[in-house]
Amino acid sequence: MIPVTKSFLPPIEEYVVQVQRAYNNQWLTNRGELVQELEQKLSDYLELEESKILCMSNGTIPLQIALKLLGNNGEIITTPFSYVATTAAIVWENCTPVFVDIHPDFLTIDETKIEAAITDKTTCILATHVFGNPCHIEQIERIASKHNLKVIYDAAHCFGVKYKGKSIFEYGDISTCSFHATKLFHTGEGGAVFCKDQALLKQIFLSHAFGHIGDDYIQLGVNGKISELQAAMGLSVLQYIEDIIAKRKENFELYKYHLGERLTMLNIRAETKYNYCYIPVICSSENELLRIKGKLEENIIFSRRYFYPSLNTLTYFGKNEKCLVSEKISQRILCLPNYFELTEQQIKKIVELIISSL
Repeated sequence: MIPVTKSFLPPIEEYVVQVQRAYNNQWLTNRGELVQELEQKLSDYLELEESKILCMSNGTIPLQIALKLLGNNGEIITTPFSYVATTAAIVWENCTPVFVDIHPDFLTIDETKIEAAITDKTTCILATHVFGNPCHIEQIERIASKHNLKVIYDAAHCFGVKYKGKSIFEYGDISTCSFHATKLFHTGEGGAVFCKDQALLKQIFLSHAFGHIGDDYIQLGVNGKISELQAAMGLSVLQYIEDIIAKRKENFELYKYHLGERLTMLNIRAETKYNYCYIPVICSSENELLRIKGKLEENIIFSRRYFYPSLNTLTYFGKNEKCLVSEKISQRILCLPNYFELTEQQIKKIVELIISSL
């Protein structure tokens, strides 16, 4: 069997060494030694200049906290082409998603259509760096500044990505990342928030820790804390991150060599240092996609329709704005297997099956 993804697992003895530290400290949660060390090592690795990192229990809670603090129950301009958690967080925090269609080449929110969606109820722009591919950051931030809006970036896929020489997490009022087990850097389950504004960062910290520090109860909060056991996994995985990214790049380039003239592959925005986290391909039609997916499954190889469906078509998110580019792309896009242990021979088998389906 070839799955669409597989978690990178460091040598068990290395993980046990980290877990033993937590046992020795008899400290499993509430920001112990391992969590603080992980945050420092991540900050160093990512070369954060202004933003500070705060690790959390998953990648969705940072979005929810960001929207709780900045959304003000208003309208949030967002993309329909993202994982469902992006829009679910908006609705969960009693805000209203306003969908803006995507750029046909980069698959990120179409910055030229944002201003037309702004109303007197708009409070934020929540944009996704799709598959780690940066949005048009400069234009989004010009629009936000002009209309006095906050910018939240869902950077779930962006670990290690740089744009114009600095970490992608340095952009926006708040940026978030996922450390889910399927991501190239992971803590089993986890995530992080990045923020430059110290006053806002303090609010975020309180929000993820029940709103209090010791006996000082300051504001409303929830439990978004990451555990020492999750941090132990992160510390173990981080040692291999350069190898992980290099291997995914090899996989990406091998797929591109064989399929680049047959299927449309992701167009990476200029001045981006990419992390090769996913292998999305765009088919000529949904029928072609289904043929490829079916052929792979016949051979016990699994791909994923990601992102599908276009989120503006989900009725439980309220009104259904038409987003024709997103709707068409979501029907035709397929993510192929990509993970550290995937071999060249396996990729060639996948490629042969895809070509035979075209």
